[in-house]
This record gives sequence, C-alpha cells and structure tokens, in this order.
Amino acid sequence: MFGRSSVLAKGSLFRYFSSSSSSGVLKIGDILRQTRTFSNDDVGRYSKLSHDVNPLHFDSGSARAAGFEDRLVHGLLVASLFPWIISSHFNEKTVGKGTIVLDDQPGAIYVSQSLHFRSPVYVGDEIVGEVKAISIKQSKKRYMAKLSTKCFKNGELLVLDGEAMAILPTLALEHDSRRS
Repeated sequence: MFGRSSVLAKGSLFRYFSSSSSSGVLKIGDILRQTRTFSNDDVGRYSKLSHDVNPLHFDSGSARAAGFEDRLVHGLLVASLFPWIISSHFNEKTVGKGTIVLDDQPGAIYVSQSLHFRSPVYVGDEIVGEVKAISIKQSKKRYMAKLSTKCFKNGELLVLDGEAMAILPTLALEHDSRRS
C-alpha cells in the first residue's frame, strides 16, 4: 500500500493518500484525505470573509436554543477541505529540495461541487475530508475527474457529502511542500 502523510505548522492538519497502487498516479478508487480541527479563529476569519455573522457560529446560548450542542462551524468552511485536498496534490511539482509551480499549464481547476449537509460540525471537532476518484477521462493533455466528496466527524459520522468535478493537469500525485 502506498502511503503519505505530512503535518502542518499548527499541528492540527494532516494529509493522507491511500491507494492499492504504489505508482503515485491517481486511479479510479483512490482516496485522498485531509484531517482538520476547526478552531474559533478559523470560524472568525471565515465569518469576516463571508460576512456570515449568524449567532449560531459565535454564541453557545443561541446555538443551544436552536437545538444544537454548541457553536457551529460554517458548512462551506468544512467543505473547503475538498478544493484544498485537490489543489495540494495537483498544483505543484516538487523537484529535489525546491518546489516549482507547473508553468506550462494551470493547476487543478475546480469545475463543480454538490453538497449535502448531514450533521452539524462544532468548533473543535476533528473532521476528515475525503476525495475519492470515481471516474477519470482524458481530454487532450488534461484529465476530467469525477470525485466523491465526504467529510466525517471523528472519523466515523458522515457530516457532509457530495460530488465534485475537477480538471487535472496530470494524474501524478505531487507532494505539496508548503504542508510538510
């Protein structure tokens, strides 16, 4: 089994690739994973960018009054794991000790994403984002990949799922040096 992982600077983020192949090339059935624990700071920064100031994200009392256990992480912030997983594997190429951006073609291009929110995510929950290749078609020098997308709380409870389409410049899985 082929395996890769790296720890990010804050220590709460991990990247995994699992495959039945040791070739380092994306194939149907391959799964790319990212683990993230969303913090108060993450929710605050996302709220500032999105202008979503719903009290369910900031006030425990409001969240409990609405029937939740505690403050919620924005659903689209959780879903942001999917493009991150894809871009971290297909936008850069590592050569020796240096990293170069693929300059002869764009990196991964996110084409579409459907989302179904299944269960709430609370600040501090460990979330595993998973992207699974379900079909890959070559078109000229690029690849159109249909991907199953899922997020799990504590590795078990499905909290978010859907499908994505992405145009990939290559099927070679590259190490993202920014996250090691």
